Amino acid sequence: MLLALDTTTEILHLALIRGERVWARRVLSGVGRGHSERLIPTLDELMAEAGAVPRDLSGVAACLGPGGFTSLRIGVATAEGFGVTGLPTWGFSAFALRAEALRQAGVAGPCWVLLDGQRSEAFQQRWEEDGPTEAAAKQPLTTLPERLGDEPWWAPEAFAPRAEAVLPTGRISLADEGAATLAGLVALARRVAQGAPESPLTPFYLRETDAEVNFPHAAAHLSEALRRGVAR
Repeated sequence: MLLALDTTTEILHLALIRGERVWARRVLSGVGRGHSERLIPTLDELMAEAGAVPRDLSGVAACLGPGGFTSLRIGVATAEGFGVTGLPTWGFSAFALRAEALRQAGVAGPCWVLLDGQRSEAFQQRWEEDGPTEAAAKQPLTTLPERLGDEPWWAPEAFAPRAEAVLPTGRISLADEGAATLAGLVALARRVAQGAPESPLTPFYLRETDAEVNFPHAAAHLSEALRRGVAR
């Protein structure tokens, strides 16, 4: 039984996968502490539905960002906690998750995946059928029209209105974003679990933390990977 989780936005996505059976939840829990309050109780609910207990888990696949710092770390810490017990862990990016959600919803062809970078910025990456065409990056929202041109784009529904304010055309809309995201989570978790486990799980931030910005000397001893995460 594989546990898949995503805590990178204000919406918590969880799935238990055993063979062809899936038990999944999408919970609006808010950013930051909301995930810490809802993640384990929601997992307990899924376990009860599946008639399972934690020792039935065989591995954990977690979204490693980019996303909100607090929310992201709650998910990574939870996955790492299971890893401490000996379970294999795998990671994937928030871009890969959303690209898989689009694929599961039948969206084909090149498009841009946009995520909330906060501070009037967007995290962005261009995807085609076989994967990303370039490294993920962040940039001001106002520069997106020049960056994307006339190509279609997709953003989570909470962030899409801000992106649409500068990109009035090209938005991809999904009939049921929640169902597509959960389907993408399940498909992606199954795929990454076929590869070698990753330990420890290293978040993908795409920006420095406020602490690093305000107190740069405090983080100077850390490696680039620990300060900014690993690009995916």
